[in-house]
Amino acid sequence: MNSLGEAIGELCKVILPIPEHYFLGNPESTICVCTLSSINLLKKFEKSEILEDIFIAGRLLSENKGIDSIIEFVNKNQKIKAIIVCGKEVSGHKAGHSLFELHKNGIDSNCRIINSTSPDPYLLASKSKVEYFQNKIDLVNLINETNFDKIIKTIREI
Repeated sequence: MNSLGEAIGELCKVILPIPEHYFLGNPESTICVCTLSSINLLKKFEKSEILEDIFIAGRLLSENKGIDSIIEFVNKNQKIKAIIVCGKEVSGHKAGHSLFELHKNGIDSNCRIINSTSPDPYLLASKSKVEYFQNKIDLVNLINETNFDKIIKTIREI
């Protein structure tokens, strides 16, 4: 990751603080929800009883640190089997797109997400952790879906 990108990221945290990173639900659940950049959608999970049916609901804003965090989380919590990716795609970063490309294609020898069109799709995660994510986690593509009832219906169908 380049230092200019990191500096801009830190500046954004100060100018546009987004305190809601995630909401924990039922640690026995095998389902997670990623709302991408839709913070208002994420907040709906906090106040909903559906939180009892999912392990965690969180956001994903970047194609690098954010995806690295997801890879670490699923490797540490190996009962997780599915991640529903919903909400609005992150403009410019295309974090949702990169997550699906990682799941499909993995990383190259430079730790770059293969076929990602994001500006900085480089990960710190090890190849073995990426392979675990690819082989053990099902991704459900609801990118750009913000209808809370439709997302809840998908959760209940899993």
